[in-house]
Amino acid sequence: MAKTRTEKDSLGTKEVPEEAYWGIQTQRAVENFPISGIRPHPRFTESFVMVKKAAALANMELGLLKKETGQAVTRAADEILGGKLRDQFVVDVYQMGAGTSFHMNVNEVLANRAAELLGGKRGDYALCNPNDHVNMGQSTNDAFPTAMRVCGRLLLEEFIPVLAGLEKALAAKAGEFDPILKSARTHLQDAVPIRLGQEFAAYAATVGKCRDRVRAVAALLEELGIGGSAAGTGMNTHPDYRARVCGHLAKWTAVPFRCAPDMREAMQSNFPVSTTAAVLKLTALELGRIANDFRLLCSGPLTGLAEITLPAVQPGSSIMPGKVNPSMAEMLNMVCFQVIGNELTVSLAAQAGQLELNVMMPVMAHNLNTSIEIFKNAVREFTERCVKGVTADADRCRHYAEISPSLATALNARLGYARAAEVVKKALKEKKTISQVVLEEKLLTAEEMTKVLDPKALTEPGIPGAKP
Repeated sequence: MAKTRTEKDSLGTKEVPEEAYWGIQTQRAVENFPISGIRPHPRFTESFVMVKKAAALANMELGLLKKETGQAVTRAADEILGGKLRDQFVVDVYQMGAGTSFHMNVNEVLANRAAELLGGKRGDYALCNPNDHVNMGQSTNDAFPTAMRVCGRLLLEEFIPVLAGLEKALAAKAGEFDPILKSARTHLQDAVPIRLGQEFAAYAATVGKCRDRVRAVAALLEELGIGGSAAGTGMNTHPDYRARVCGHLAKWTAVPFRCAPDMREAMQSNFPVSTTAAVLKLTALELGRIANDFRLLCSGPLTGLAEITLPAVQPGSSIMPGKVNPSMAEMLNMVCFQVIGNELTVSLAAQAGQLELNVMMPVMAHNLNTSIEIFKNAVREFTERCVKGVTADADRCRHYAEISPSLATALNARLGYARAAEVVKKALKEKKTISQVVLEEKLLTAEEMTKVLDPKALTEPGIPGAKP
C-alpha cells in the first residue's frame, strides 16, 4: 500500500498520497472526475503559475503577504516554470464548473513546494496555505479566465509566425509557377486560362488575410480581469493589486497585457475567447479549402488532373504497391475539421454563462488551447513537408489550357460570342483544339491566333489580340 497523509477541508478528511504535491481538493477532483484522462495544456499550467507568481509579488509589494512566504511561493513557481513538478497537475480537463478543481491543484502544488522551501513538509499548510497565501486576493472566477487569456495569447504568438511561413512558402511557389499556363476551372468545368502561379498567389493572399485576423483577435486576449475577485467587484484586493499583476505579466512575456476596463464584463463575458475560436474556425475553412485544391490538382497520377505533384512522405496503401497519397493535405483537412468542431463547443460554452460568471470556462480553455496547438503543428508540417516541395507539370498544364473549349472566350472580341460558340461546338464534336478549328475555318491568321493566345494576354486584364 502506498503511504498517505491525512488532510482536512470543509467537507471532512481524506487520504492524499504522501509523495504528492497536490492536496485534498485536488484529490477529490481526481476521484470525482475520471472522465477523459486528458490533462490541461502545458502552456495553460504555465500561464496559471505565472498568474500566481505575479499575484504573490504584487501582494508582497503592497505589504499584504509576508516576504518570506511570498518568496517561497515565487521560488516554487519558478521551479514549475522551469519544468519541474509537471506531473503534479492531475485534474482532468472535464471537471467542476469555473475550473475550481484545477485552480486548487495549482494552489496546492505551489503551497506544498513553498512549505518545503520554508523548511516544512508537504501538507504543512501553517507555513504556506493554498487559500490564504497562494490564493491571496484571488478567486477562481478571476484567476481562471486570466490564465485562460494569457495562455491563448501566448499560443497565438507561436501560431502567427507559422501562418506567415505558409504564406511565404505559397508566395515562393507563386513566383516559381508564374510562367505556367493552365486551364482555370469553375463549377469543376473547364474555364478560361490562368497561370498556375496566379492560383498560388491567391492562396498566399488568403493565408495573409487569415494571419492578419489572428493577429487582430490576439489583442482581445490581452485584457485581463484579474483583481475582480469573486464577482468582479475587487473585494479583498488592494486597489493597486490588479495593475501590478498585469504589469508583471506584461514584463515577463513581452505581451502588452493590461487591466480590463470593466472587471465585471471580463468575468461575465468570454467574448475574447469565443472570438478567437471563431477566427480560428474561419482560418480552418480557408486552409481546408486550399488543402482540398492541392488534393484535386495532384489527383492521378494518370487518371486525374495531375497538374502538380506533392512530396511523397510515406506509402499510400497497404495493398496497392507504389501508391502515393496527398497525406499532408489530408492531415491538414482533418485538423481543420477538429478546429471547426472545437469552435462550436466554445460558442455553446460562451453563451452558457449566467449573471456574474460563466462556469463553462474549463471546456472553453481546453478546446481553444487544443485548436491553436494542433492547428499550429499541422500548418507547420504542411508547409515544410508539402508546400515547399510541390512541383508542377508545365506541359500537362499547358495541354489542358490549349484543349479547353473555354479558350474560345479569347475570341469574343474578334469573332463575337455566337461565332465563338460555333467554334467550341465544332472543336468538341471533332475532338480538335480551338486553335485548329479557327485556323481551318480561316477565321484568324496564324499570326493573329498567336497574339490572341499569348499566355500573358490571356491571364491579365485586357482584350487578347486586340488591335491597337
